[in-house]
Amino acid sequence: MPNSSTFLPASEAIQMVQSNQRVFVHGSAATPIHLMKELIAQKDRLHNVELVSITQQGIDLNSPDLAGHFYMNSLFVSESNRKAVNSGMGDYVPVFLSEIPLLFLRGILTLDVAIIQVSPPDRHGYCSLGTSVDIARSAASTAKVVIAQINPNMPRVHGDTFLPFDRFDAAVWVDEPLPEVSYSEGANEIHDKIGRIVAELVEDGATLQMGIGTIPDSVLKNLTNHKNLGMHTEMFSDGAIPLIKNGTFNNSQKKIVPGYCVTSFLLGSKKLYDFANDNPIIKAMDINYVNDPRILSLNPKVTAINSAIEVDLTGQVCSDSIGTYQYSGIGGQMDFIRGAALSEGGKPIIAIPSVTNKGLSRIVPYLKQGAGVVTTRGHIHWVVTEYGAVNLFGMNMEQRAKALIQLAHPDHRGELERSSFERFKH
Repeated sequence: MPNSSTFLPASEAIQMVQSNQRVFVHGSAATPIHLMKELIAQKDRLHNVELVSITQQGIDLNSPDLAGHFYMNSLFVSESNRKAVNSGMGDYVPVFLSEIPLLFLRGILTLDVAIIQVSPPDRHGYCSLGTSVDIARSAASTAKVVIAQINPNMPRVHGDTFLPFDRFDAAVWVDEPLPEVSYSEGANEIHDKIGRIVAELVEDGATLQMGIGTIPDSVLKNLTNHKNLGMHTEMFSDGAIPLIKNGTFNNSQKKIVPGYCVTSFLLGSKKLYDFANDNPIIKAMDINYVNDPRILSLNPKVTAINSAIEVDLTGQVCSDSIGTYQYSGIGGQMDFIRGAALSEGGKPIIAIPSVTNKGLSRIVPYLKQGAGVVTTRGHIHWVVTEYGAVNLFGMNMEQRAKALIQLAHPDHRGELERSSFERFKH
């Protein structure tokens, strides 16, 4: 363990960030909140600092006071920067999550500084990226300057997570809890019903990918009687813990990293972070490996469970925007939709409630003007709502429309049927 003189105050470490630089910021549960608050506190000396990141927790970059000082060049939009991205204080880079490391490694987005959060060094001098390897490893390996927030609450996660302490140009000791998220809190009867329907599609011996949110969490609750499941997922949260403990996830049928739960980041409660700490069954790996469709498709029966904002009657899936309003990002949905489709016995699944919280249909005649197509009509397979499941693969567009209308809320089926008739003339 380095002695106390090794560590700098946050105010001094952040002095390494200068105007007109591009700065990577670690995300999810690894968001270096303390250092980011200090960076914001020093905004008046900084101008045109480009912040590059994916989902962050515990900070707010939307304040108009930050305009001119910081520019949010987001690789995946989240609550922390959504208003900024949509107000001229930033923008969004459409990119598959699996290919973001290439932006750094190929010098397309050259990083001047990376601000990351890691575990304390072990007796060999290595720190773990902990809960979020994802794109952070490639960022930390290519940035000219690396500023590390060393946090004893960051779990030491096995896998492709380790960086030598001497890689850091500045290290700041911060003892603070990691951000926590509960996906089960927002669950309702509709999510539970969707979870049961999706779970029925999961076969014994399948390799699972679960997206973010209450629906994947509801699916996990319905898998307790399944056997020999494997995990090869972009992320996982608390819902996976009981299935690992009871042997449902034993990873015995996987071809890629058999015997281990493969992920790229973890986001949930302190219980999850404690479970992952020094747990040899978990391997957290670089996103360009975990999300590579060529790699994950080698696993058997890859079942990819993702959600969406809306699906049109031909099977086009919008998952990242509400019209022109950038809500999130492409993320890893297409990586896993394609990987599952190429897997022997695989099932790519889009699972959504039939209506929004405001009662608007998520199955629509046409996507909103300006909406982004994340999963194309050529890539779509299974669609699930609380009214059932259908596999669109091989259906023509009129057949798809009829099948999807049966998954819509009854209050909206009449309107959808009229739109379908107008389009297909019968």
